[in-house]
Amino acid sequence: MPTFQFEAMDATGQEIKDVIEAPSQEEAQATIRQWGYFVTKISPKKGRKTAAEKKKAGKRKRSFAIGGVGSAKLTTFTRNLSILQDAGLPILRSLRILENQEKGGALKNCLMDVCDEIESGATLSEAMAKAPKAFNRLYVNMVKAGEAGGALELILQRLADFQERSQSLKRKVRGALVYPIFVVLFAVGILVFIMWKIVPQFEKIFKDFNTTLPVMTQILIKVSHGVLNWWFLLPGIPFSIWLFIKLVRRFSAGRYGWDLFTLKLPVFGPLMEKNIIARTTRTLGTLVASGVPILEAMNITKETSGNAVFENLYQKVHEAIREGEAVAQPLKEYSKPGFHPVAMFFWFVFIAGPIGLLLYMIRMNDRIIDDMVVNMVDVGEETGELDTMLYKIADTYDDEVKVITEALTRLMEPLLIIFLGGIVGFIVVSLFLPLIALINKLS
Repeated sequence: MPTFQFEAMDATGQEIKDVIEAPSQEEAQATIRQWGYFVTKISPKKGRKTAAEKKKAGKRKRSFAIGGVGSAKLTTFTRNLSILQDAGLPILRSLRILENQEKGGALKNCLMDVCDEIESGATLSEAMAKAPKAFNRLYVNMVKAGEAGGALELILQRLADFQERSQSLKRKVRGALVYPIFVVLFAVGILVFIMWKIVPQFEKIFKDFNTTLPVMTQILIKVSHGVLNWWFLLPGIPFSIWLFIKLVRRFSAGRYGWDLFTLKLPVFGPLMEKNIIARTTRTLGTLVASGVPILEAMNITKETSGNAVFENLYQKVHEAIREGEAVAQPLKEYSKPGFHPVAMFFWFVFIAGPIGLLLYMIRMNDRIIDDMVVNMVDVGEETGELDTMLYKIADTYDDEVKVITEALTRLMEPLLIIFLGGIVGFIVVSLFLPLIALINKLS
């Protein structure tokens, strides 16, 4: 028998919301009137769609898409959804509006699935949990907290702010790396061309005149021969290193060792460390402010860190909190990574052998969370303003990352110019020294 959901008013004017089973909508209204209620709204209660219906709808609407949803697209969607919710539109209508605006792709398909789930009776968080290509655990749990607290529009605004800050930080770091990478690749291409085409021509000239070549010229010619004979190693060596690291990182110990190695690198290690601290503290602060339980928030923060060393740290903090401790003390206690054999191996291979081992032994007990972070978290717990303090930590480290990346960019420009100028000068001098000797002999 069909089920109808209705809204009505009793004799005192109090609003009544309930459901009723009846053969038809007219009979349902008649029954409700017999109860002494005045019907203001009635409609069939929508049941969950069957798997066959969902499959049929999916074949009719969905477009082909590969991969997940980009962070920039998701940020724009979240901001637009928060604006529509703040304007008072129903959630399903808001999602339909954004779905219609979206071009074909993974996000549009996910929004269609979410709308179908909501029409079938699911909540927004339940529907988003079934679309993991677009909405991760952080997103779903914040939406769930917003639904439970009746402040979904506020939570969406916080989520949009969080995503925009994260995007801004990523753009700063990537922007700082684009220039040196482009210059190095361009310089390598030019040097390979010189070794491949220019130096052999000069070598023929020197052989024809049967002159004794300076040491610099002999070195240059040997390098040229190496490039001609072993050219396949130029892309092969970087690819082999990348593949080796990729294979090592497939194991938990290998991933932990590599991530620890990168965190302890001079200059770039502190930059990555501050970047991760900024991201994780902002994530944790956003979750705490949104009403997500601290244990669940710590688990989500661990997953979003993207670094095995920080994942291990947050896991230990999670276990300590579950045992009844606060956040600050275990955060300080477990922030020393200690010795790890895989990290030591990478230091030996990539950082000049014994020198790398010595540097690793000196730096292995350096904490990845400094006292400022621990103290601010401690103050936040004491005052009940943990989320505010976490936001302040994130803002501080965001600013530090910005300063470091700008300083590195400014420093790399002259260093690259000096390095490339030295190589070009070496090539020019090596080629022209024999020519000057030949000119003097001929004259």
